[in-house]
Order: sequence, then C-alpha cells, then structure tokens
Amino acid sequence: MKLTGYILKKIFPIFLGSVFFFALLLDLVDFFMNLPNYLREEAAVRDILTVIAYYTPKAVWYSIPIAFLFSVAYTLSDLYAHNEMEAVFASGVSLLRFTMPVLVLSVFLSFGLFYYENYVAVPYLEKKIALQDTLLKRKSSANNENVIVISDAGRIVYNASRYTEGSRTLTNMYVVFRDDSRRLDCIIYAPKALWNEEKSVWEPVNPVEYKNTEDGMETVTAESEKIARLTESYEIFRKSEIDVESVTAEDARIYIEHLRNAGLPYQEELSVYYKKYAFPFIIFIAGFLAVGLTGRTKKNVLLISLASSISAVVLYYVFQMITMIMAKNGVMSPFMGAWLPDIVFTFLSVLFLKLART
Repeated sequence: MKLTGYILKKIFPIFLGSVFFFALLLDLVDFFMNLPNYLREEAAVRDILTVIAYYTPKAVWYSIPIAFLFSVAYTLSDLYAHNEMEAVFASGVSLLRFTMPVLVLSVFLSFGLFYYENYVAVPYLEKKIALQDTLLKRKSSANNENVIVISDAGRIVYNASRYTEGSRTLTNMYVVFRDDSRRLDCIIYAPKALWNEEKSVWEPVNPVEYKNTEDGMETVTAESEKIARLTESYEIFRKSEIDVESVTAEDARIYIEHLRNAGLPYQEELSVYYKKYAFPFIIFIAGFLAVGLTGRTKKNVLLISLASSISAVVLYYVFQMITMIMAKNGVMSPFMGAWLPDIVFTFLSVLFLKLART
C-alpha cells in the first residue's frame, strides 16, 4: 500500500500540470488559427474568450492521453535516475508489481475519458462551434437536393428532387409503398408536398397514384389512407452533414442509421463512431508504453521522457489516421479502422514491458 501511494503521489501532480500545459497549448493553437477571422469580423473579446472556454473541455480530452504517458514516463525515469528503482527491485518487488497501480488507474481513466467526452467535451464543443459560426458569420442551409428517405421498416421510400426548409416543402415527390414482403404496392407522385405541423403529415398537392396490378401500373386517385401514412418528420429531409466526432455516441448512432436507411455512404461515419470507443483506451496503452520505455538512461530524464511521449502519441495518431483513411475507402472494415491502432500498440506495449529493465 505504501508503494502504491508513493508512486501515485508522484505521478498526479505531474499529470495535472501536463494536462493544463497541453490543453493551454491546444487552446492557443485554435485561437491563433482563427485570430485573422476574428479580427476581420470585429468579434468582441468577451465572445472570443467564451469560444476558448467552450473549447477547453475538448482540449483537455485531447491532452489527457499524452499527459498521462508523459507523467508516468517521467516519474519512472526519475526513480531510475535516483537509483530508487534498484532499491525496489532489491526488495523483491518486480517492475510489473510496482507499476500495477498505474496500469489499474489507466483502465479507469480510459472508461472515464469516454464518458467525459460524451457528456462534457461534446456538449461544450457544440456550443463552441455554434458561437464561432455566429461570430464569423458562417451560414449553413438546411435545404437539401435529391433526398431519399426510407421509413416504416422499408415499407415506404421517399424520393424528392428538393427539400426547402423555409416552407418545409418537398418538390417532385415520389413515394414508393411496399408490402410486408417488400414487393411494390403503389407509387404516389406529387409535384409538391407541404408539411402540416398540426397533423404531423405530408400533404401532397395534386397527387397521382400508380397502382401495381396484374396488368401493370394503373393510374388511380391517390388513397387518403396511403397519404395519411406520410408521417416521416420534415427534420429527416434536412441537409444534415453532421460531424460525427462533434456529437455524442448516441446521436452519431442515430445519424449513421439514417444514412444506412437512406442508402447513403456511411463507412467513414461508422469508423469515426467506433473510434469514439477505441480512442479512450489509448490511456491504457500509454500506461504500458510508459512503463516499458523508461529506465533506458539516467541522463536528461525530462527531455527524453517528453520526446518519447510525444513521439509515441504522434506515431499512434499517424497510424490511426492511415487506418481511418483505409476504412473510409473500403480497404478495411470501419471496426478495424478504429480498433487496429489499439491492437497494434497494445502488442507493442506488452513487448516493451517484457524488454524493460528490471
């Protein structure tokens, strides 16, 4: 217990200081990248500071893995440099046993990082993006072209050449109705359909129904029963290019399901969704890496620990970027695109730990 408290007591101050330093660095990078735009739009200082404050939770999220790796690597290297690790080994305590509290802590931090992003970093990031778009006068349109929406478990398929947000109108709307066996029942066409907010239904203007019969397609008067089933919310028809990384895991899952149902590409979004679960475990990997990489030298402990930490994290990010691109292009599955870096670096971490000086 004394050794557990001793090592954690040495790591925590360095860890907290490192998180503060790296988060501040990321805040400053984001600020200076947007500074010319702020000056051009004459944004108020108070609003700029608010944007920085909203971005800080996400900056902390990015900083925690490298801060944990650095704090553990520096602490252990410092113990090696002052011959304290020799005393630990001489007392019969192995390196793995001595650092076990750090590895257990890394597991809890990994799970905590996921929930921190989902419930703290993402909501504030959304506020940051909204305020920044307002300050920089960035306009986004919800109008959409060539819309395809599948609803009622595939029994109804909407196809419209355009959705107009201002009037909540679908132009050149075709609605395909299928039976439980997914066979064509009928098609309803209308040059225009208006959303009725009170009844929560689409109301086609001059609709025409093409009924599938044994003799072929027959033109009939559109059935009111069929029209009453056009209840898919207008929100689904909006242009919704959502950045999966900047929304919660639940919102990302719903958005991906919408893309899948609409027959749109979703491989990239799905890989980013899986990355939300894979990335937090970089802390667990960092714990193993830190233990395995330390003790190689007793000189320049601070610089070597910082350099090795940054190098390891950069290699992880580069490898993850490559696998995510491969997943996007269909070279590998979205699941492997997100999790392969964790698998490879876990193997390397265990290898370094076995080769560590004890």
